[in-house]
Amino acid sequence: MSGWQIWTIIGVLLLVAEMFAPGFWLACVAIGCFVAGLVGLTPVGLTGQVIAFAVSTLASLVGIRPFLRRHFRLEPGTGVRTNVDALLGKTGIVTERIGGGGGGGGGARSGRVIVEGENWRGASLDGAVLEPGTRVMVVQVDGTTLMVEREPEL
Repeated sequence: MSGWQIWTIIGVLLLVAEMFAPGFWLACVAIGCFVAGLVGLTPVGLTGQVIAFAVSTLASLVGIRPFLRRHFRLEPGTGVRTNVDALLGKTGIVTERIGGGGGGGGGARSGRVIVEGENWRGASLDGAVLEPGTRVMVVQVDGTTLMVEREPEL
């Protein structure tokens, strides 16, 4: 088996391994393998292939990896919010009256809110009474209760 074939096989294996390892490190090394494989098609020899591998791997780590991390939002602090954290800032509709902080019958504070098509227990963050049909915005999540406030008028 010739050198260019070995470099190509290693590059493919590294790309497959990249699917299981986050961060695009292995993909950058795979790029280096592919470049070394291309250089292996010329009469440069093993030393030239290794130099091409090292230079192209470093270049891809410096040039391509940051772009890929930004594109796929893998930088620290840019993670995608999931689960209940994704509800923060979303708007919903009150379906059962949310009472003020005191007064009323038992459970006067909590009511029900539909956000993103899901029915949640809701409570008013500022203690305001929110009637059914009122548009609200989720400002906090407390366990399984969405803390909401009236959506600002535009």
